Amino acid sequence: MQWNKVIKEMFFIFGISIISALVVNFFSPAGISLVGKWDGASGEKAAKNKSYVFSGELEIKNIRIAKQIYDSGKAVFVDARSREDFKNGHIKGAESLPLGQFADLIGAFKKKYPVDTFIVAYCSGRTCNDSHRLEQLLFDHGYVNVSILIDGYQGWKGEGYPIEQ
Repeated sequence: MQWNKVIKEMFFIFGISIISALVVNFFSPAGISLVGKWDGASGEKAAKNKSYVFSGELEIKNIRIAKQIYDSGKAVFVDARSREDFKNGHIKGAESLPLGQFADLIGAFKKKYPVDTFIVAYCSGRTCNDSHRLEQLLFDHGYVNVSILIDGYQGWKGEGYPIEQ
């Protein structure tokens, strides 16, 4: 008889814990989507948190398309990686806007580039989420024309495209 009560209480506590976790995840700005496209084979993790504004149409998944945009001169490539990573190598002509220093640097960035500037944000590659987070921060500051080069610096460098150190 006593064990039945203990088991019922355990299930009750477990149920309350699950419900609490789902509620916190739902209301959290950093909460994760419970459903989405997750393709581990290609390295894509397309399920975004619920505060993510864009639905993936602005991701540049083909590095050759990014090179065409680069060659057109119509976009500013913005590196979300640390200053140290930027100094070790970056897309030629790219601007450094490290995610960790965003608050300190966004004022100067906005003076140099108006909010209608076409921006291609990138970081290390498909396993790096910094470019997506940078895109959201830029959006919060009024930039609406931001794409994300999901293959990042490593994909660009791997194709032999222009880099500088």
